[in-house]
Amino acid sequence: MIDGPRKAGRDETVRSVVELAQELVRRPSRGGIDDYGPVLGVLEEWLSARAVPHRRLHDGAGAVVGLLAEVAGGRPGPWWTLDACVDTAPYGDLARWSFPPACGEVRDGWLLGRGAADSKLAAAMYCHLAAALAAGPRDFAGGLAVLLDVDEHTGGFGGARAYLADPHAVRPAGVIIGYPGMDEVVVGGRGLWRATLTVHAPSGHSGSSRTVTSAITRAARLVGLLDAADLPGADGASGFPLGPKLTVTAFHGGQGFSVTPDRVDINVDVRTTPGFDAHAAETLVRKAAAEVDAELPGPVPTSLSEVASWPPFRLGADEQPAAALLSAARQAGLDVRAKTAGPSNIGNLLAGQGIPATAGFGVPYEGLHGIDERASLAELADVYVIHQRAVDELLGGAFQST
Repeated sequence: MIDGPRKAGRDETVRSVVELAQELVRRPSRGGIDDYGPVLGVLEEWLSARAVPHRRLHDGAGAVVGLLAEVAGGRPGPWWTLDACVDTAPYGDLARWSFPPACGEVRDGWLLGRGAADSKLAAAMYCHLAAALAAGPRDFAGGLAVLLDVDEHTGGFGGARAYLADPHAVRPAGVIIGYPGMDEVVVGGRGLWRATLTVHAPSGHSGSSRTVTSAITRAARLVGLLDAADLPGADGASGFPLGPKLTVTAFHGGQGFSVTPDRVDINVDVRTTPGFDAHAAETLVRKAAAEVDAELPGPVPTSLSEVASWPPFRLGADEQPAAALLSAARQAGLDVRAKTAGPSNIGNLLAGQGIPATAGFGVPYEGLHGIDERASLAELADVYVIHQRAVDELLGGAFQST
């Protein structure tokens, strides 16, 4: 049983987390759209009032891409990072929302508004954990960093990149990413390899008596070959439960009606696995392009420009920080499964740097990236305590017994 004073203290912490999250939701911070100054200002004022060391992170061009709070322990040891984004997805069709996207209201046990689920509630929770550490005796080992990224929904992950490149920041031994959802902890994910293919052909008039194989015809043939490509299934030997996946995600070329285009650009997204990595993906795509060039010759060969490449990753349930988070969930009586995700996430970026990461374990949610985003508050106390216990284990004892 939790005694009265401890329960009252925990209830007050939860109320404070919700209040901070409300203020964050009320500051629009859509990725690549809004000014991040107001939402970062809320966090900076809150952290300053509690004497939590923090600073802004900037990219190579000087743009603000995140906020980093750091609490050092009094003994040597590894540092661990809690990561939550405070930029958000766009609003979409405002006419379909049943409440203003930046209202930040609490209604029927739900926090309402864009970013409530992804991931301003987690950001508020992580700030409170850092503040609790900063107010304590600091006799723990290593340190805790809280990364608040404002360049996540753009796909740039500028905050994480700036953090890892910062010469003043201690490289983390592992990262817990604060995505919502209570049923699972993502401990792995497929990687990705993305490229743009440019298909060329002679231009011409669509009404000419001279027959021209247009770039669209050549590109359509290439898309057909890519869609029909034979990819391996899940690799049971490596323990990775998912197979690779190839998707053509964009097709751009031509305009009007009377001209056959001389160029088409195709975006290809390949989700990779340990058994089908970026090299295998590039080899397959280049082979398909060469086949089209041989079958339907153009003035120049099809060109390929790589856009991004992240490796797949997968932690064992006994590897940190997954072990600490899963153990804390079990202590709370929750049956939380470890999951390898199909979509890629910031964990892949970290894996490319040799840094293990988990994604998820937060409150239940609805409307993430969609209409009427909301986060359930009924489970927030449990989610907070589980993260607190996980951090306590990782830091070798940092909090009073919970």
